[in-house]
Amino acid sequence: MQNKTNIILGIDPGTIVMGYGLIKVQGNKILLLELGVLQPGKVKDSYKKLQLIFNTVSGLITKYQPDTFAIEAPFFGKNVQSMLKLGRAQGVAIAAAMRHGLEVTEYSPKKVKQSVTGNGNASKEQVLKMLQQMLAFTEDPKHYDATDALAVAVCHYFQQKNTIAGAGQKVNGWKDFMAKHPEKIKK
Repeated sequence: MQNKTNIILGIDPGTIVMGYGLIKVQGNKILLLELGVLQPGKVKDSYKKLQLIFNTVSGLITKYQPDTFAIEAPFFGKNVQSMLKLGRAQGVAIAAAMRHGLEVTEYSPKKVKQSVTGNGNASKEQVLKMLQQMLAFTEDPKHYDATDALAVAVCHYFQQKNTIAGAGQKVNGWKDFMAKHPEKIKK
């Protein structure tokens, strides 16, 4: 697995703004392929929004041929209508991935933040800064949905890596993580 190339597509679902991020893994290196958003909120018809999400995810899969697909799970909010719409957006993105034969893995927002920053309660700004360090990019995306999706892909990489290594290696905070993974430190 160490020398195998692996492409991961991460999605932050939404009917107003949907984020997507693609990374390429070569050995222990993570490279940014693409980061962006789709804005289905600009479309009035709710079913056309879902079709746009499906077609966009399918297009990304066709273009990049990812090996794996990871998506952020909806968090539970108080507005039932918002949750219903978010669930539909997530379902359509998952259907597109499955249509292309990809296994789907879902991560909670807290798990994603924990994997990327070491803090499950990190702010979106902290997630962005950590991703910029890890993947060596400087631009600040207009929407955090893009970096949230990228964080989902990076989280999936870390989870796969730990599973494959049979790690089960627990870390106690950021300092411990860096001590166990000196290859992650950029100088």
